[in-house]
Amino acid sequence: MARLSAVVAVVLVAALVAAETASAAVSCGEVTSAVAPCLGYAMGNSASPSAACCNGVRSLSSRASSTADRQAACACLKSMTGRVGNMGNAASIPGKCGVNVGVPISPNVDCSKIN
Repeated sequence: MARLSAVVAVVLVAALVAAETASAAVSCGEVTSAVAPCLGYAMGNSASPSAACCNGVRSLSSRASSTADRQAACACLKSMTGRVGNMGNAASIPGKCGVNVGVPISPNVDCSKIN
């Protein structure tokens, strides 16, 4: 009986850890990695976003599936646009790549209002 209780306890702990991991927001590192290939276009150094940029934006879009994910991605992108400086083309990247990420790329966005 004690062995069964131990197995049940381990299974419950594993389920809780899995649920916590599944609900974790997208990390800023993931967002940065996804959009890093876009910096040339965002800063006006390229005429269009690269395939790697569009693939990263698509990947980010698929990973940011919850409100918490989109708000975390928004906060990271907002911080990035504020630190990097002139990223005038950044807002047009999702449209140029044919992806709706649900997150505006702007230093002026209120990320708490992202759904």
